[in-house]
Amino acid sequence: MIQEDTLPKLFKRNYERFGNRVIALRVKDRGIWKEYSWADYYQNVKHLSLYLIKTGLGYGDKVAIMGENKPETYQAEIATMAARAVAIGIFTDCSPAEVKYFVELCDIKIFVVHDQEQVDKLFEIKDEIPQVKRVIYWDPKGLLNYNDPWLISMDEALKIGRQFELDFPGEFERNIEIGKPEDIAIICVTSGTTAEPKAAMLSQGGRVLEASSLHEMDHFSGDDNYFSLVSIAWAAEQSFGIGASLYSAFPVNFPERAETVQENIRELGPSIILFGPKQWESIYRTVQSKILNSTWVKKKFFNLIVPVGRKMVELRLNKKKPRYGLKLLNFLASWLAFRPLKDNIGLSKVRVAYTAGSRISPEIIFFFLAIGINLKQAYGSSEMSLMTSHRTEDIRPETSGVPVLGAQICLSEEGEIMAKNRAMFVGYYKNQAATDEMLKNGWYRSGDYGYIDENGQLIVIDRMNDIKLLKGGKKFSPQHLEARLRFNPYIKEALVVYSEEYGFANTVISVDLDNVGHWAESREITYTSRADLSQKDEVLNLIQNEIKKVNATLPEESRLKKFICLDKEFDPDEGELTRTRKIRRSYLEGKYKELIGSLYSDKDTVELEIPIVYRDGRCSIMKRSLKVTSL
Repeated sequence: MIQEDTLPKLFKRNYERFGNRVIALRVKDRGIWKEYSWADYYQNVKHLSLYLIKTGLGYGDKVAIMGENKPETYQAEIATMAARAVAIGIFTDCSPAEVKYFVELCDIKIFVVHDQEQVDKLFEIKDEIPQVKRVIYWDPKGLLNYNDPWLISMDEALKIGRQFELDFPGEFERNIEIGKPEDIAIICVTSGTTAEPKAAMLSQGGRVLEASSLHEMDHFSGDDNYFSLVSIAWAAEQSFGIGASLYSAFPVNFPERAETVQENIRELGPSIILFGPKQWESIYRTVQSKILNSTWVKKKFFNLIVPVGRKMVELRLNKKKPRYGLKLLNFLASWLAFRPLKDNIGLSKVRVAYTAGSRISPEIIFFFLAIGINLKQAYGSSEMSLMTSHRTEDIRPETSGVPVLGAQICLSEEGEIMAKNRAMFVGYYKNQAATDEMLKNGWYRSGDYGYIDENGQLIVIDRMNDIKLLKGGKKFSPQHLEARLRFNPYIKEALVVYSEEYGFANTVISVDLDNVGHWAESREITYTSRADLSQKDEVLNLIQNEIKKVNATLPEESRLKKFICLDKEFDPDEGELTRTRKIRRSYLEGKYKELIGSLYSDKDTVELEIPIVYRDGRCSIMKRSLKVTSL
């Protein structure tokens, strides 16, 4: 067990141990991989932290970081913690109104932002957030003529910090040394799937303990390579990208931009990667779409070899040895198909991959395991931190694994998952009532329904409030069925609804425009827009047949009876998804109440009127006609 009990102390340890000899951060910039040693990293963090102190940032003050994952993002967070202040990640696609909510919720004093887009959001609400004293930006493009004293560039802030060090030598190091494990390190704003987001406070000591759990579980080391893609506003990135990288001293790598992620991953070949379920589903849909649109020979070959890989996985999970013939077939499949496929999607060197945040279809995990990617499912939340994860030798796709070091799981009489963790949150900021409501004798009430199987692995079914009772008394999970539907390459999102009055379930589908578009074009089906494509009879027949395949695997009482294809994607900007891309079920059921009602009527079409509010305040109504399809 290491001696350092805060993240800044781990950071300082790595600098003293590795200096200029070891790479800490790497980013693709203008086509070139730019590298930062631990010494470079340390100097930038030091001078930014000293600038923050010079501006008046004090113990427990809040600094928000809003930008794409870049070295500056990590530097800003560690600089904040080194000043014994509190870091808060904010998703870059948040609206100005959402940013204002976070400022008021967390008492944010300083912003560190990426570029002009984020600066403009803050200027839009500047008069409404007087508590924000300074905005630091690191990408100057488009900001040359912004002369407001509220703003300062990262370069200028670092310059002031360097001068501050000359005037007060050793100040940065002293701040790190007096840091305590009970200090609040970060605030993670909850996703808000069922209620208004709350600000969960996590301690320095808890962050170190969680990082040690990850280190123990998957034996991280400096030889690993982590690719940082998901926002630091997501608790999982805090666990893997920030905490584990400091504890285990492995380098963190950043893409050039969103459009080059796959290319950058392929160039770099990371050994550790974390994606949300929607990203894994997107990769799977892309692979399946390419196979479906390939030649008959390639399609047949792929459909023959994937079951070989899957059979190897099933034997390994059941602790059985494969026969020689199967091993030979798997070896050939790996060399002829799986290795090129993994290289094509940039995951050829992955040692361990993770999914977390919401439910994912076990079939998705099975697929990636079958082609040789060690994909594990983790379970946790902003409040619980990381609670369970698969062990490499015992990955069961239908579960979320076993408790990590320092975590305990139990179930209430109602089946609610209760959690206790050494790294757990210390409470909600300025909301003791909510803290008391969620904690019961030291156990956190997750709000999730699940059970523990005979192997001691946790199976998470759904949110307690979303579980429905079928007429026969069995429990019905909309989330489980939605994950099964998203396994299909043509379905991007699904909202499953169940009516106790009628006793059956229906669904609202958002199709994958790229995959369905390729499918339509290959069959010379013309369309003018997404709305037109989603309502084509051929497309509705396609989705109908795909849903029927899912229905065939379900008990009669759980089968879907009707569906509607939306002519749009669910959108976080419209409040339909959280910023981590989870469905906001209650909001969607309210927004599409008329549409859902038509699924339980004898209508074959439904007319929708959707209000649209433009940025200049003008309003208009969009009218749409959607078809109701029976199964």
